[in-house]
Amino acid sequence: QVQLVESGGRLVQAGGSLRLSCAASGLSFSSFAMGWFRQAPGKEREFVSAISWSGDTTYYADSVKGRFTISRDNAKTTVYLQMNSLKPEDTAVYYCAARTVLFPTRESSGYGYWGQGTQVTVSS
Repeated sequence: QVQLVESGGRLVQAGGSLRLSCAASGLSFSSFAMGWFRQAPGKEREFVSAISWSGDTTYYADSVKGRFTISRDNAKTTVYLQMNSLKPEDTAVYYCAARTVLFPTRESSGYGYWGQGTQVTVSS
């Protein structure tokens, strides 16, 4: 049974930093591409970042490029999202997702497994 458990979300002031973690179990983690998505109140879920099985390939949404960094530790079966220079518009529930192929996609439909989400709130 695949489980993805996000953590690290909290209330932070604009300009601050957070690191989200997603601990995976029940899957061959190093064979899966991983992604982060977010959903703000009243909005659709949107792509944030994704990473290939090896970490060599990463994708970012234009809105977070240069501020967020995705990484993974296959030994710890964990994917991270380092978020710097946070803005109020980054406020959302952040979801971790796993894709049963080696390389990522920006499309949410390409991910078969999802975590329960972690709330990030950025105050102005």
